Amino acid sequence: MEIITITKQKIFDNKNHVYAYELLFKDAMQNTTGFSATLKEVSQLIINSITNKELSALLGPKVLAFVNVDEATLSKGILDVLDKDRFILNIPEDIDLSEKVLAKLIQYKKRGFKLSLEHFDSSAAMLMKFSRLFNFIDIIKMDIALSEPENLEKVMAKFKNTHVQLLAENIETKEDLKNYQAMGFDYFQGYFLDTPQEIEIVGSKEPAQFIILQLIKIIKDDNTTEKLEAFIKRQPDLSFKLVQFFNQSKKFNVSIESLMQVITLMGREKLLRWLLVYLYSEVSKNPASETILALALKRAQRMEADADARNKDKAYLAGMFSMLGSIFETDIKDLMNHIQMDSDITALVLEKKGIFAGSLMRAEQAEKDYLKKIMLANFDKLSASNLISTLESGGVDIDKTKL
Repeated sequence: MEIITITKQKIFDNKNHVYAYELLFKDAMQNTTGFSATLKEVSQLIINSITNKELSALLGPKVLAFVNVDEATLSKGILDVLDKDRFILNIPEDIDLSEKVLAKLIQYKKRGFKLSLEHFDSSAAMLMKFSRLFNFIDIIKMDIALSEPENLEKVMAKFKNTHVQLLAENIETKEDLKNYQAMGFDYFQGYFLDTPQEIEIVGSKEPAQFIILQLIKIIKDDNTTEKLEAFIKRQPDLSFKLVQFFNQSKKFNVSIESLMQVITLMGREKLLRWLLVYLYSEVSKNPASETILALALKRAQRMEADADARNKDKAYLAGMFSMLGSIFETDIKDLMNHIQMDSDITALVLEKKGIFAGSLMRAEQAEKDYLKKIMLANFDKLSASNLISTLESGGVDIDKTKL
């Protein structure tokens, strides 16, 4: 089970009130990690830990959080699931400020996120590097340990009476605090003020297939786009994959502003079909899941073509759902009861009955005819143990006396 350690340290305003926390993340080996590291596992867990219902318990009901971002994080759309009113995107001092990264930062700023600069050493080189970004920066976290006193004063003079607020990092003593308060800093952070607290976050135990099936149910029940967006936002890995899919689609040559935009542009039917593909290809642990997905798609298309005009969408869904039992360890009845799908689809999946039963039988026969040819042509390559396993898992009794 994946475990992430979140280190949070308080940041105070000039009235000694907690303004925000800085959040840092470490993996199970205690290596500092971030959103872009091993996206499917670590990022999912990190984002889940700060977008779920535990957020207020982690930060407090109104306190903000600084989270570090890098080039990979910005380019992959991972941040789209974060609440712009709770999170400040913290830009490291060593970021490669390419045109692409600059454009992404400005895009997030326009969407309402606050931006901050980390470990700013007040040098001329640092001022030059970030000169094009200062109009979009809300907070500069000035490293008082690395900054020369005269450079520090010049930077403070430069940003005095502007929209940019200044944070004094590395406050280590009472004298430090007094000095930098007197200089006019807006925020303060350091070990004198607060020792970082560590919290362990463990991966979600809710089965991923149930989450996706719940979302399919929300779509089929014709809920509002806002409800759809809210549900998807609570599933970080799903959100990331959806944005990734959308980015790769040649049909939509637009910059993504939000999940709402993705949902609206895709449309519910395309979203629904994508979710079913995601269900097979991403959630399944069956080693043959890729082939089973291809089979499910073909079966769904056959049944869609068979159906009358008003039932085509439902027939496609029925075909896709009819293969679910092939890839999940969970009993298919549990899955179907969990989401309470359309009665015609449920009847087909659980009992092979109803208006789509004939179409399913024809699709299955076509599949079996093809697989029979493949099996006979390659029979000499198959091992006895694999054959036995396949037959018995399919409910076929084998006469042990004849083996």
